[in-house]
Amino acid sequence: MCQTVLADARFHEQLLAFDRDLSATARAARCWRCGGVLHSASYDRKPRGCPAGLGEEYAERFSFCCAADGCRKRGAPPSPRFLGRHVHLATVVTLLSALMLGATPSRLARLSVVPGLDRRTLARWRAWWRSTFAGGPFAAAARAAMATPIDITAPPVSLLERFAGEVSGRLVTPPLTGPLLG
Repeated sequence: MCQTVLADARFHEQLLAFDRDLSATARAARCWRCGGVLHSASYDRKPRGCPAGLGEEYAERFSFCCAADGCRKRGAPPSPRFLGRHVHLATVVTLLSALMLGATPSRLARLSVVPGLDRRTLARWRAWWRSTFAGGPFAAAARAAMATPIDITAPPVSLLERFAGEVSGRLVTPPLTGPLLG
């Protein structure tokens, strides 16, 4: 199932559509700091783990800059395609990190879905899930919103288990959103 989701260009095109919607909502909300109008300040990323068939537009990270003199605050809304500063796509980081939990020979064999992915990278991702993610605002909101608390020592598996349906549906369930990040 993991390989199917990672290689499905239509799934990733749907993530791009969701990302556009989130960006439009963030832009319409105006600057979180001063209320000024937001101008587009998107930039190119070089995401790893993209399936074949995606256009160049997929590598664009939507970002905004406040137009008000004296503010000029930049920010990027939450994105279902990108996970912070990770160079791999969010789906790659999430699914492959989940496979690493309780690594078995068959799970480790499936990690070769993304060529050139080093085991040290996977170890850094696991550390990121347990420290930066676990201490962040999304994890706190997710813990509060779930009837059965997520096991913070086993993300992202414990988080993915709380969303219903197939893996592809779990990955596109809208996140808890907040103001444009600063």
